[in-house]
Amino acid sequence: MTAGITDSTQAGDLLATWEAGLGRDGHGRALLLHRAARPELGGDHEALLALPVGAREADLFALRRALFGERMQVRIDCDACGADMEFDLDAREFARTLRAPDESVVQLTEGGWDVAFRVPTVADLTAAARHPDAAFSAGAARRALLARCVVSAERDGAAVAVDVLPEAVQKMIAEAVEAADPAADVTLNINCPECEAATRAELDIASYLWAELDAWARDVLLDVHLLATAYGWSEPEILALSPLRRRYYLELCADA
Repeated sequence: MTAGITDSTQAGDLLATWEAGLGRDGHGRALLLHRAARPELGGDHEALLALPVGAREADLFALRRALFGERMQVRIDCDACGADMEFDLDAREFARTLRAPDESVVQLTEGGWDVAFRVPTVADLTAAARHPDAAFSAGAARRALLARCVVSAERDGAAVAVDVLPEAVQKMIAEAVEAADPAADVTLNINCPECEAATRAELDIASYLWAELDAWARDVLLDVHLLATAYGWSEPEILALSPLRRRYYLELCADA
């Protein structure tokens, strides 16, 4: 068991989170993980959905550090030559840069345009990703997000509908959102050791953390199965054992 997961109640809660997430999509799993990261909210999904995306990402990074430590192993393929790149990241370095946005509404004034928009919340991002056309077009998801978040748009004092905003203005809004809430999109820029070309890749902390939780849960359930078979103990009794004692009993089972 991971050093950060030593309390039997926490282990039981994490197993319940894992079980609940098995039948959900990525957004549903991210919400479950966020609930685990914010126990003080008592499972209030509406409060979690109302948080800026960057605040959720910061919470998930904090949860990941608490459960699995500072070292993060990452593997990506080089865009140029296809080489498999594997390297370690220090979660503490990300923690220093992740922060919630200072303002919830941002004003963009440039080139005759005057646009006010909300920093996207978790609810906004989830709704946009689940838009009927989002699976077929990234542009559809972007337009759905704009429709939810743009408060007003004017050009030279005349109101402009969100659905007819030019691509250039949409790009300006996206850049302003990234500047206002940088933690919402953690992007890695890695130089390939083989060809030295740079590869950009998004670090999706929710997916990364879920993969780790899934592996941990399956390992724990195997431990429970082996110890319950050998000693007749219940799951709560086995989870109450410290990781060290559990490993020792498993070694005794293997030697028997």
